Amino acid sequence: MKLNQNYKILAASTSTVFGSGYLDYIIEDAVDFLQTDEILFVPYARPSGISYDEYTEAPRKAFGQKNISVKGIHEFSNPKDAIQNAKAIFVGGGNTFLLLKTLYELDVMETLKQVVADGIHYMGSSAGSNLTGMTVGTTNDMPIVYPPSFEALGFLPFNINPHYLDPDPDSTHKGETRETRIKEFHKFNSQPVLGLREGSWLEIENGKIELKGNHTARLFRANEEAVELNNGILDF
Repeated sequence: MKLNQNYKILAASTSTVFGSGYLDYIIEDAVDFLQTDEILFVPYARPSGISYDEYTEAPRKAFGQKNISVKGIHEFSNPKDAIQNAKAIFVGGGNTFLLLKTLYELDVMETLKQVVADGIHYMGSSAGSNLTGMTVGTTNDMPIVYPPSFEALGFLPFNINPHYLDPDPDSTHKGETRETRIKEFHKFNSQPVLGLREGSWLEIENGKIELKGNHTARLFRANEEAVELNNGILDF
């Protein structure tokens, strides 16, 4: 799969790392990458128990400190128009299935694909990063709702597994590890899966995918041993 040269995507494993506030660890890079004074925030994956308005306040506060305004897509009467007129788009984390179901119900998946293909900057965190892959089949979330399809935006030639965790050698837990789950996925699916650890992210621009942040990423391919990928340009 050849990447669209117009893609400008930042896909982060998480919005918050231990010991810091919302987007603190990535805000400088995000501001440099997005190159805008206005962001459209998509809160449809909202964490349980809070409203769209409450969720939108988190990125509004973070980006507001950099003199960037944030509006929630729910504040507009027509979500398609909001996407088409956006200067940059940030899709927040939460439950991936809820996010995908809502986007399909609002009939904006194709609109999102088109504006990003045309060069609009897209930022995703967790569920919003899951959305950039081929499907959402490697999310860690429970399927609390049932979207009409697991097909995602397909910007990337692989799936992402955000919040990737390595096995803890000192744990007494006998259940499946994250790596085991991804290998199970590959019994029925062929696309590669990138395990993206906390504090790391991908930047996609000019047809290239770059791994950034504090950690390596773990790449899984069907019927092959997993490999560690260092920071820098990734070859797919």
